[in-house]
Amino acid sequence: MSTHVWLIIAAIVLPLAYFVWSLATIDRKGIVAINTNLGSGFAQGAGVTIQRPPMLLGVARKLTPGSYEAKLDHWLALAGRPKSMPLTKLIAIKPMMAAVGALFSILLFVANPSPTVVGFGLFLSLFLYFIPDLLVYNQGAKRQEAMKMEFPNTLDQMLISVEAGLGFESAMERASAQGTGPLAHELMRTLQDIQVGRPRQEAYEALADRSTVTDVRSFVLAVIQADKYGIGIANVLRAQAKQARVKRRQNAEEKAMKLPVKVLFPLLFCIFPVLFIILLGPAGIRIMEAFS
Repeated sequence: MSTHVWLIIAAIVLPLAYFVWSLATIDRKGIVAINTNLGSGFAQGAGVTIQRPPMLLGVARKLTPGSYEAKLDHWLALAGRPKSMPLTKLIAIKPMMAAVGALFSILLFVANPSPTVVGFGLFLSLFLYFIPDLLVYNQGAKRQEAMKMEFPNTLDQMLISVEAGLGFESAMERASAQGTGPLAHELMRTLQDIQVGRPRQEAYEALADRSTVTDVRSFVLAVIQADKYGIGIANVLRAQAKQARVKRRQNAEEKAMKLPVKVLFPLLFCIFPVLFIILLGPAGIRIMEAFS
């Protein structure tokens, strides 16, 4: 093989070997010790040993820019921070996925060395590297859509509770306890932040940061302004609930108007051809038989 072929193989094999070596040198004894200490607890005055992070995670953090890591953390916040995919695991698994793509590309290149295979290998490695991002972003988008659908009903429950004599936080707690969706989870988390001593305004702003729904963000802003200027929270909830119901009706009407356009292409390319074949097929066969 020529020199440039060996250079391409080295450019793929050396990073892959480094990642495999990093994965093999993880401090597993330290991880076991951490789990044991978390399960049993420390005695008062016992010494605490600071454990170094796994080498693969350290290498992955060095390869990941700070702004990109902050964006991943924001996407995880929008997705509800799933327990199966924390930020450290997400950062560590991305180079491993790229390494899998590189290994598959090497096998293809050994079987058929060509520039096309090299380009395909680079594309495959990049695609596998960004697959976790796509999954987290998709989960966050679905969660935000569920929050958008849940918001009007939750706001109505809070309004009823406030008009019945409960305080705003008590109404929020009741709505979060009765709800089962992501918005109820976010409200409960906001209440927990307030209970541990976080300022109310900061806790409300954190709720807005964990959501991309315009209605939720405007609601949080209205609550902050009402708390700052002493406006009655019942009036704010009443206005926000009315606006949420109007927007929900408008969204339903908008989706109904878009439905004929979305159905047009399946009708033209899937249903109409089959219908024409069923209706005109026998006549066409008879015409062909008559002329033959």
